[in-house]
Amino acid sequence: MPGLAASDNSPPAPAPPPRRLSSPLPRRAPSSPSPSASSRAKPRKPSPSPAAFPTDADDSLDNPDLGPFLLKQARDAMVSSEGGGAARALERDPRVAETCRYLAEAHVQALQFDEAEKLCREALQIHREHSAPASLEEASDRRLMALVLDAKGDYDGALEHLVLASMTMVANGRDIEVATIDVAIGNTYLALARFDEAVFSYQKALTVLKSARGDDHPTVASVYVRLADLYHRTGRLRESKSYCENALRVYAKPAPGAAPDEIAGGLMEIAAIYEALGDLDEALKLLQRALRLLEGSPGQWSTVAGIEAQMGVLYYMVGRYADSRNSFESAVAKLRAIGERKSAFFGVLLNQMGLACVQLFKIDEAAQLFEEARAVLEQECGASHPDTLGVYSNLAAIYDAMGRVEDAIEILEHVLKVREEKLGTANPDVDDEKKRLAELLKEAGRSRNRKQKSLQNLFGTNSQRAKKEAGRRWSNFGFRS
Repeated sequence: MPGLAASDNSPPAPAPPPRRLSSPLPRRAPSSPSPSASSRAKPRKPSPSPAAFPTDADDSLDNPDLGPFLLKQARDAMVSSEGGGAARALERDPRVAETCRYLAEAHVQALQFDEAEKLCREALQIHREHSAPASLEEASDRRLMALVLDAKGDYDGALEHLVLASMTMVANGRDIEVATIDVAIGNTYLALARFDEAVFSYQKALTVLKSARGDDHPTVASVYVRLADLYHRTGRLRESKSYCENALRVYAKPAPGAAPDEIAGGLMEIAAIYEALGDLDEALKLLQRALRLLEGSPGQWSTVAGIEAQMGVLYYMVGRYADSRNSFESAVAKLRAIGERKSAFFGVLLNQMGLACVQLFKIDEAAQLFEEARAVLEQECGASHPDTLGVYSNLAAIYDAMGRVEDAIEILEHVLKVREEKLGTANPDVDDEKKRLAELLKEAGRSRNRKQKSLQNLFGTNSQRAKKEAGRRWSNFGFRS
């Protein structure tokens, strides 16, 4: 029987042994970009403060001191066929730049970066034509533009805007803001693999922040974490661990007024580094500390779900499958409660929970989780995406275990066809799929069908039959995700 798809960092496995995890979980739930921390894959981007958004759209539109008032005037004028003059007035009014920034920030929060970039460019154009040179408002908009370009992978463009914003802050004597921008510049250099320049930017920011805020301030610890991540990526593990320890000393006794979510974010980053270093027990302890800081805060449920998901992965890797399933279940429940059930992360999370259920021999529960994961990932990623193919493989394995051999064969034929098209017939993964399919075909006494029916028809027609299947059997093969 086919195996279920597992993680790139395969845990030591009892029977049935998990293989590789082809779609490992993100380290945390995708959340609104945050100003104080960074992710492992690439630096996490600072986000606008919630205070920048009007809390009541109608109230803000009735306030003549805000740009939205002008937009309301324009809309009213255009309805009455007098929009031309209003539009020209809007183009000349610098307050429209502020409104563009509000809207761009909202698009960033929704991860709609193309729309945010357009609005940022409009705001910057207004500044060029109507604002004083080196204005703080323009610097703020350039930082937002840098965030958007970084999210789109345009690191050179992001770097340009960050440097210009830094020059403006220097001209205005804003040392703390300069240091904050230096951290962002360091993050961008890191994404560009310009490590020496990244170190210089981080160290420059560290000097200013320690002088201005003290050695025990969380912003100082956050720079330690960035340096720890950089040195880990460049293979200087001793320096990486030393900076982790420096940050942990700050988080153990932070300065008064330190925000719990800022400390929790730092602990999550350090946990990811310890995990990469192979110290899984220490990584779990740090995640548990982060969880205690944020538990009971409904506004942090997305972040808490990310922590629980990461803990679920670690529990799985050390063979604590019941704890792994419970962590995943708690994360899934929180994401359902806050309406984040239509994302690739949610689909991968369901898949990982299914793997934990497999290890606990909860076959029916695992099948339900894999089927829901399939539906989510098909919608969010497409039927040919590697994450979706991993779930297909898991469904094939679980259907085989449930006695639904023909269904398992249909799915594996689709998976193999896609992998051959994308990877070529000589790829080791394709060869592995061929062996798994050949075993099932031999068991069923037939040959491979290269014109299989659509998976949509397969899942639709067999959903009810699956509930009536009474026979159950287990495979000697492992699962992969």
